[in-house]
Amino acid sequence: MSSSPVGKYLKTVFAKIVDNFLLTIAVPFATAAVIVGASRSDELTPLLHSVRNTDVLTIGFLLGTAVIVLVMRRPRAVYLVDYACFRPPNTHRVPSAGFVEHVQQVSHWTERSKRFLKRLYERSGLGEETCVPLVGHYIDPYKYSKFEDGREEAEMAVFSAIDELFSKTSIAPQAVDILVTNCSEFNPTPTFSDMIINRYKMRSDIHHVHLSSMGCSAGLISIELVKNLLQAAPFGANALVVSTETLSDNPYPGNERAMLLPFCLFRMGGAAVLLSTSPSMARFRLRCIMRTLTASSDQSYQCIYKEEDDKGYTGVNLSTELVAVAARTLKTNITSIAPLVLPPSEKLLFAASFTARKLLNGRVKLYIPDFLSVFQHLCIHAGGRAVIDGVQRNFSLSDEKIEPSRMTLHRFGNTSSSSIWYELAYVEAKGRMDKGNQVWMIGFGSGFKCNSAVWECIRPVHDAHGPWADCIDRYPMHIP
Repeated sequence: MSSSPVGKYLKTVFAKIVDNFLLTIAVPFATAAVIVGASRSDELTPLLHSVRNTDVLTIGFLLGTAVIVLVMRRPRAVYLVDYACFRPPNTHRVPSAGFVEHVQQVSHWTERSKRFLKRLYERSGLGEETCVPLVGHYIDPYKYSKFEDGREEAEMAVFSAIDELFSKTSIAPQAVDILVTNCSEFNPTPTFSDMIINRYKMRSDIHHVHLSSMGCSAGLISIELVKNLLQAAPFGANALVVSTETLSDNPYPGNERAMLLPFCLFRMGGAAVLLSTSPSMARFRLRCIMRTLTASSDQSYQCIYKEEDDKGYTGVNLSTELVAVAARTLKTNITSIAPLVLPPSEKLLFAASFTARKLLNGRVKLYIPDFLSVFQHLCIHAGGRAVIDGVQRNFSLSDEKIEPSRMTLHRFGNTSSSSIWYELAYVEAKGRMDKGNQVWMIGFGSGFKCNSAVWECIRPVHDAHGPWADCIDRYPMHIP
């Protein structure tokens, strides 16, 4: 019976009762005792004269049990204990002059492709300190790229971030109960999560999952997965989320313009995040998380598409419709998350405009809620300048609100699923985070996906420079 769904449910309920034995027993009996005591009072004696004490005790016990069931079924709060971001070494830098010279020397690109990449880089919003793995510095990197290069790049980014996180939190690797990793392109055997477990000698009963091919929004997908896993784990369990992307083992050697974009935008990066259901050392509380997927639309499904070009070279095709698709998907995500975070006044205005738009066949403009009244900070995936511009334009955001995304793109480039953590680190490094502030994280990814999470600050750390330690005083800067 234990293998059936009913058996598993009963087993889970039994485990919760055992884990909360004192609460389960004490509350029903305490409730019953209070009711019996109240029934003996002079005021209630006539009313309860015909009711026996055993009946009163039974009613009290049932009421207490109902309260326990409601409490046990209520989802636990999930907290962010701390996080750390990988800062690549200066030896991996790609300054603009070096990028242009590199492009000019690559033999398999046509002159047309080289001109395109130079123009694209000038408008990309990337600065002088973004980094690529060592193999990316070779001329014609596809001739030298090996699978082992991807493993070395992943280990450098991931282990550095995890080491810093364990140092900051004083959490031992053996205290981690859940491990979730995500990396779209690099899928080693043994798995990515096995690589981390082997390095840190984690427990044999750790729950671990690796997410691949989920795109740049996989970091928030990992957060939601951990949230669900923590609900089933004992109170105070610790979960480690590791988000990164590798560039070493999949260079694109062709000349298709849409497939050359990742070479210009993507850079090294990685983040490690520790979550728990215990608030004792927490810095943020997860208020809610919302995932939106529009893969049922062919245009959305194909706007980020890995395929072969006409020469047989494999690359990721970034469609010209990407910005429009991202804006539409974000609006759908906002529609879903708005009822969870907006104040009543904004909910009423949004509901009225949404209803009018439906009744009048779209002739009424949809009211965009004033999210600035709820969120003090925005961390929008630094996927590229066009994406950031599109979000700012569509939602009338000020330059200050969009600043963490622009500066992260400038300093670190598009680091895929880890970019939102560099942005949060930027806000904290500037000393702008205060207790009670709410942070809205937004991630975009292939599919097309838009995932968002809302965090509430519990304990701000104003001197947490993290990956920005050597450059925060130079930011913000004007990006032409």
